[in-house]
Amino acid sequence: MVEIIFWLAVLGAGYSYLLYPLILIIIVAVRPERNVAWDAGATREISVIITAHNEAARIREKITDTLALLGSRQGEVIVVSDASNDGTDEIVAGIRDSRVRLVRQESRDGKESGQRLGISSAKGDILVFSDVATRIAPGSLEALLAAFDDPTVGAVSSEDRFVTSDGRLVGEGLYVRYEMWLRRLESRLAGLVGLSGSFFAARRKVCEHWRTDTPSDFTVALTCVRLGLRAVSNPDVVGIYTDLKQPADEYRRKRRTVVRGIAGLVTFREVLNPVRYGWFAFEAWSHKLLRWAVPWFLVLVFVSSGVLATANPWYGAFFAVQVVGYMLVAAAWFWPALRSIGLIRIAHYFVLVNVALADGLVRYLRGERIVTWNPSRR
Repeated sequence: MVEIIFWLAVLGAGYSYLLYPLILIIIVAVRPERNVAWDAGATREISVIITAHNEAARIREKITDTLALLGSRQGEVIVVSDASNDGTDEIVAGIRDSRVRLVRQESRDGKESGQRLGISSAKGDILVFSDVATRIAPGSLEALLAAFDDPTVGAVSSEDRFVTSDGRLVGEGLYVRYEMWLRRLESRLAGLVGLSGSFFAARRKVCEHWRTDTPSDFTVALTCVRLGLRAVSNPDVVGIYTDLKQPADEYRRKRRTVVRGIAGLVTFREVLNPVRYGWFAFEAWSHKLLRWAVPWFLVLVFVSSGVLATANPWYGAFFAVQVVGYMLVAAAWFWPALRSIGLIRIAHYFVLVNVALADGLVRYLRGERIVTWNPSRR
């Protein structure tokens, strides 16, 4: 019986990370390409909506970079101040450019409420959402707009690039590159289950019924499928972020993402119905629900292999590898120098993510909901 539990747990732990991508590859390879009437060359006005809470140190640079990306294109930059009190509003108001507008949210109601306020005053056909900490790579706006030439596309997500201070892609970079590759596969099937919340765009009609109680990057993706559209990822639309220096900050960010993500899926739980939503439901189950279950599968693998270790040397060796691995990860938490070793850094990040998943689920079940938070300083 314990052996059955062990192998079922191994299967559960490996499904989202290994089997699910393999299934996507096969389905995408045999599925015929979509035949759509492209709307190339259409003139679209864009509104870039930036939500900010106490971002006096970074907001001027963010606006300057965004205006440079807009160039001569028809568009506007709307900065929504979420009850900032550090001079952010004054900096934005002092920028002498007719394309820049300040909208103030008097009480601190959070990112989604601020985005809704920005949407209500936006003029554009395409609404682009970006965080202050996100640096948008050159050419990204052009690629983003081109993606909307496909009338079946309702939203476009950036691809994330996390870098260290010297520009290296390690640890989270490897994990994120895997996630971005997975998103490309989902884009070719039924569309993304979630977007990069710090930089994405959507058609105005997708944003008409904006929710403030669920994460916008999740809500937009699920709204697209409700409307018969797709949310897609584009490798030429890139958001660049500096990796968080402290694992504790990254842990809190991941935990917050899980709590908010579960709230979003509970709200839109109808998308889990395969009869109604087909392949998208398959993606939601595989990429979200079963991914959130991975830490519990890992616990079962550890415990069951420990029980079996006394009866079978193979299970004993497997259990010993886990013990050593988790000890190294724990050591890397307290001695950061160990994270400079590639395999330890990757293992450390993997464990951090899964502990945050478990913690987030427990907090959600205990009633915790997150609307506002202090942005991580990168």
